[in-house]
Amino acid sequence: MPLIKTSNPALGENTFRNLAGNQYGGQYGGMIDATARMTLSGTVNKTGILLLCALATAAWTWNDFLASRDISDVAGQLMIGTFGGLIFAFITIFKKEWAPVTAPIYALLEGMVLGGLSAIFDLRYPGIAIQAVSLTFGTLLVLLLAYRSGLIRVTNKLRLGIVAATGGIMLFYFAEMLLGFFGIHFITVNGAGPIGILFSLLVVGIAALNLVLDFDFVEQGVSYGAPKYMEWYGAFGIMVTLVWLYLEMLRLLSKLNSRR
Repeated sequence: MPLIKTSNPALGENTFRNLAGNQYGGQYGGMIDATARMTLSGTVNKTGILLLCALATAAWTWNDFLASRDISDVAGQLMIGTFGGLIFAFITIFKKEWAPVTAPIYALLEGMVLGGLSAIFDLRYPGIAIQAVSLTFGTLLVLLLAYRSGLIRVTNKLRLGIVAATGGIMLFYFAEMLLGFFGIHFITVNGAGPIGILFSLLVVGIAALNLVLDFDFVEQGVSYGAPKYMEWYGAFGIMVTLVWLYLEMLRLLSKLNSRR
């Protein structure tokens, strides 16, 4: 989920720097023409396209579930979306030049997962999905404005802190998954008590801060003159973070609603 460092695995160390070095006599055979370079507006447009892709399949899965309100009817879509999304995420990370094709496929697959989970949660807690969507995009807008205005500056210390915190969270989730196979569950952390809610607030905060790092990496990609296909790759990186943030928002809101 580091160019100087980011916890987003899609935007790893030297992602843009290495590509920038290739524009001078490297695999691109000379300096890249201005029209073939990554731009900020192009990345924004590609991000919008990925969001529309996710929205389309999310609506499809949502409607399928609500038609019967039986989770088994969307189990296949959830399975395909989960594992397919993971596969195409790794393909995109390791084959960045394929991003114009693999990034939209990733978004379509993730939309199936988001739509199914959102419908399930919304059936239990009516209105929770739109609340999670609103909070996710509200957070995106606020952080983007704060970043563009210079209110939030991406320093090495900030990067290191976010990377360390994100790594710790990922390790915790991985350990939790493994221990779950042996019947060991972290009830306090996953519950709706004060500790569980504080933990979710912490994770939401870390996920949100990853967006700031994503903005910084896209900006550096533009300044390095990365090739055009990196617009899709940059949009993919932002999409990965947004998916994580939305799921954590959904989790937090479900804990708060269960206390009523």
